[in-house]
Amino acid sequence: MSEASGNLPRLRCIAGLGNPGIRYQETPHNIGFMVVDELARRYSVHLSKGEGNSVAGSGRMATSPVLLVKPQTFMNNSGQAVGAVLRYRKLTNEDLIVVYDELDLPWTALRIKKNGSAAGHNGVKSIIAALNTTVFTRVRVGIRPEDLTEDAAEYVLAPFRREMKVDVDEVVSYTADAVESIVAEGADRAMAKFNRRARGIQEEEQ
Repeated sequence: MSEASGNLPRLRCIAGLGNPGIRYQETPHNIGFMVVDELARRYSVHLSKGEGNSVAGSGRMATSPVLLVKPQTFMNNSGQAVGAVLRYRKLTNEDLIVVYDELDLPWTALRIKKNGSAAGHNGVKSIIAALNTTVFTRVRVGIRPEDLTEDAAEYVLAPFRREMKVDVDEVVSYTADAVESIVAEGADRAMAKFNRRARGIQEEEQ
């Protein structure tokens, strides 16, 4: 674990996964980008290009320094960008929080984890390969609709369905709250507070 000098809190890298470009902005696969944008708005962090093939910006959440990151390598190569940022900042996997969409979880559900496989998510698979570890904090945002009839790859890259759009702001805000909790209190406490099966239903089993 990297430590800041003295008794100052260590820098946390918060990476939201997605695809660059206007055509992907309002799609389920870009929920990680949306959460990073919300955190940047809350803490007046300016995101700009240049660091490790990412859009990134530094700021503070209360007393904790944070680096907000949106990889620009496209989803399947997210590890290239995230790994480059961690190396440049001399950070480790223990300083990393990754926010991304999870098709295995229903829409509006949230699950925080500290370890595990990629579960078929290519962006997370790329990060695991780049860091050579499965140990980093994940914030998994459920995006599966009640009736998924189309191909999964087609669904995640298409605009949010009309009936889902009404929940997008709440989901993004709730997820940003969860990230704040991880930074302030640690992942275990954040799990107890924010893991949920779907909106309004807390997750009892971690």
